[in-house]
Amino acid sequence: MLPTHDRDLTRDELGRLVRDLAGRAHDLEHLVEHRPDARTYTELHRDEHVAVWLICWMDDHDTGFHDHDLSAGAVAVTAGAVREERLVLGGAPASRTARAGEAFTFAASDIHRVSHAGGEPAVTLHAYSPPLWRMGAYEVTPAGELRRYSMSYAEELRPIGAEGEGARPNEASGLGGGRRGESEAGPSPLFGAALANL
Repeated sequence: MLPTHDRDLTRDELGRLVRDLAGRAHDLEHLVEHRPDARTYTELHRDEHVAVWLICWMDDHDTGFHDHDLSAGAVAVTAGAVREERLVLGGAPASRTARAGEAFTFAASDIHRVSHAGGEPAVTLHAYSPPLWRMGAYEVTPAGELRRYSMSYAEELRPIGAEGEGARPNEASGLGGGRRGESEAGPSPLFGAALANL
């Protein structure tokens, strides 16, 4: 199992954490489950300072633009590829594709979206510090205005409003059937056992 952290981690430390976990992704293969209708995601670890998730992606999976409230983060791609776009004032979003073996980090204040980049299904490992509790989901209106909707980390991110067909947060069940393997008390002991060798 991952050690309990005694402080919040920096973006660089989160990047090293997900790269290290990605180097041992074969230990997590039994948790990989791809569904065409929704991302699947499993919380692998949570303590007072860090949370780690495994997320599976397929075509058309898209978070929509969002922030992570108070949490910085890092993402490592272990299979396939995902596209990250960051909002830029006065221009088109800055876009990059991260493929298996690559990672990226972001500040709590960054507004970005992540989507499957096409081709084979993708698997990513995400680390957040402090752990996610709230996020902001964004709608870009036809007039170019940016609207933020506060949401719980337990709600599934999807494009909203003019950027997509999804409901605004809290208008529909946010879980979308995508989460598995955890209860309100935290991750299942099965996943703790899976991390025992990490």
